[in-house]
Amino acid sequence: MLTKTLMKSRFDRASKQVKHNDQAKLYSFTIKIDPCDPILFYKNNQHLYEGKSFFWKSPDEDFSLVGLGAAYIIKRNSSTSDRFKYIEKKWNKLCEQATIENPYEVPGTGPLLFGGFSFDANSMKEEEWNSFDQSLFYLPEFLLTVVDSVYYVTVNHFSEKYATIEEAKVLIDQLISNAVMYQQSEPVPIIKQEEIEPNDWVEKVEEIVQDLKQTSLQKVVMARKMKLKFAEPANIPHVIQQLVLQQPNSFIFALNVEKSCFLGASPERLVKKTGSEVLSTSLAGSIERGSDLKEDKELEKQLLHDQKNLFEHQLVVSMIKDALGPHCDKMNIPTQPMIMKTPDIQHLYTPVVGQMKPENSILQVLEGLHPTPALGGVPTKDALEIIRKKEEMDRGFYAAPVGWMDYRGNGEFIVAIRSGLIKEDEAYLYAGCGLVSESKPEDELIETRIKFRPMLRATGGN
Repeated sequence: MLTKTLMKSRFDRASKQVKHNDQAKLYSFTIKIDPCDPILFYKNNQHLYEGKSFFWKSPDEDFSLVGLGAAYIIKRNSSTSDRFKYIEKKWNKLCEQATIENPYEVPGTGPLLFGGFSFDANSMKEEEWNSFDQSLFYLPEFLLTVVDSVYYVTVNHFSEKYATIEEAKVLIDQLISNAVMYQQSEPVPIIKQEEIEPNDWVEKVEEIVQDLKQTSLQKVVMARKMKLKFAEPANIPHVIQQLVLQQPNSFIFALNVEKSCFLGASPERLVKKTGSEVLSTSLAGSIERGSDLKEDKELEKQLLHDQKNLFEHQLVVSMIKDALGPHCDKMNIPTQPMIMKTPDIQHLYTPVVGQMKPENSILQVLEGLHPTPALGGVPTKDALEIIRKKEEMDRGFYAAPVGWMDYRGNGEFIVAIRSGLIKEDEAYLYAGCGLVSESKPEDELIETRIKFRPMLRATGGN
């Protein structure tokens, strides 16, 4: 078996000097491989590329991504509004100059960026998010893509075209062989679990509700956090494995940055682009699950007829329509919401499908969509000012776009909710709720506790 030092050094020679070099030329090739478990591929190899790896699994199709290493990093640590355009410009330039060998017309293969944006580039900053810029994307050295039970590996490097291709294949074989080794993993015990100032949060919610009753504000989303302390550094692959097992109807994601990992199980797709088709979803308005099928159906019926939740949901549908409209030739929007169920909560759900104009990109759509009323509020600018003033915390990448885009323009981003930030032996879990004039602060507190559950359960808490 190749040692960690040897495996890293072979590709570090080609990549370490070009991570921010605009003159470097990308060489990329994609091959099919025999099946291997994506979770084990991540779990047994991510330690070889500490602080530079990612995991992604979609709930509604057989699609997974695992990235190891960072052949190239694109980031923007700026409070200005150009971060979406900056990432797109850098990515387009890199792809235009690249030599790409990918015979497969499969979204998610070939050169691909994975990463995300912070929720608010102008909010207060806190220490736990120091490793994350306002926008951060990796082009992985090795990318495993699983689509409809077909397995691909893409290698991205900046050496001469064929100088290390055979070495790369040796490393691919080693990474795949590592992925067949299964070892039972255990959660690291949590020794302290603390909700951060819940009483103070309830008071602020009451203040916001009064503002909603007396001003032109229609909705504000308030978030809060919980802090966990582990007996030793957390077992991140185990947490991801638990999220996959426990949240089959959600997007499972993890982004390792230095000694931190932002991860979660989000039920909310923000935007997906495949060819010219674009899909966005409104997921706003929620209620708990029932203790049995009968109660669950009663709660579902209640949600579908609750005016407070229907109003909150329609705000998001309208915003998505306005954001997608300029980029699409035609759109299809259902007139009534459906129900999406996760193990702990059920939501009002409306899919919005459009045909995009050829000149438009997924990042252009993303910039128009973020933040949706489901995570910010209405009007957006006023709601963000309230959030900055009242929340008194740094959301970081929580409630922000996280996802991927490939060199052909395909991609998918989710809203990073039901999520947390693990940093060695500490974790911060995040949850929020939409406030309208009819909101009751104590009910909103209960809702956030329900929304903590996916990450809390996966980390071994209760």
